[in-house]
Amino acid sequence: MRASLPLAAFFLAATSGMAAEIEIKPVSIAETKAVFGRVETRDQVPARSRIGGTVTRLDVTEGSEVKAGDTIALIVDDKLEPQLRAAEARIRALSAERANAMTELERAQALVARGAGTVQRVDQLRTQADVLQNQIAAGEAEKAVLLQQQAEGAVKAPLSGRVLKVPVTKGGVVLPGEVIAQIGGGGFFLRLALPERHATALKVGDAVTIGEGRQKMGKLAKVFPLIENGRVIADIEAADVGNYFVGERVMVAVPVGRREALAVPKAAITRRAGLDLVRIRVADGKEGEVVVVPGGEITMQDGAYIEVLSGLRAGDKVIVP
Repeated sequence: MRASLPLAAFFLAATSGMAAEIEIKPVSIAETKAVFGRVETRDQVPARSRIGGTVTRLDVTEGSEVKAGDTIALIVDDKLEPQLRAAEARIRALSAERANAMTELERAQALVARGAGTVQRVDQLRTQADVLQNQIAAGEAEKAVLLQQQAEGAVKAPLSGRVLKVPVTKGGVVLPGEVIAQIGGGGFFLRLALPERHATALKVGDAVTIGEGRQKMGKLAKVFPLIENGRVIADIEAADVGNYFVGERVMVAVPVGRREALAVPKAAITRRAGLDLVRIRVADGKEGEVVVVPGGEITMQDGAYIEVLSGLRAGDKVIVP
């Protein structure tokens, strides 16, 4: 726990030798709720097939790192190659017909120039040549569509990140729009669910404690307005919250309110005969010892303090060695 009034809570009354005398005053400390947060990626985007066919190449597996635009799989539709050859054959046939029509047109124009032909015949041959040219253009467009469909057989990574799931195998048949790989990227964060009674106490920007043992600090980045099944969802941002495992559960202490408590410096408590003792200044100016029940540790700007659950009252003067 971390107190919000680190120095104003304790007033230095007197010092003598190596001992200091402080007057105990209440401090405001944060009440925390320990919950498990789930490691999530900011973006989870499926890499989908754009055509149907057979997966002839699969370059990734679960855990692989990819960059946006990398080819992660190749899908081949066996029908596209024959269709492409047929389109090329039609283009060649139309080109030959157009060449013949152009030859006939030139011959007809020469006859008209010598007065041995008709203008009507020239117009017919010119129209025939234009129609064949347009048919060739249509064939080229059809060929371009088939080539584009072939190119779309290469499945690209939609973003940089790590492959989370690969639901297909090499040699399998897929349909257009089917998921080839699930990719997570954009960094990691913690998502947690709290009982709805704490919803109004959650404030974006509040500091949270992550982990057990070697703890690290994070902050409450987002609180979702929709409560489901009596739970409010919140996101936690922190540095190095994860880099591989997605779905890992991590303990998080989230502030859900504040309360007043009494606390003394850690050095003021001594343990003897199984009891926790604190030296205080009694009414007649003499020193005495009282038994206290210590609570958790509170970190302040000037050191570590221990919450005192019972044994002391506000205004008591504690002697710190």
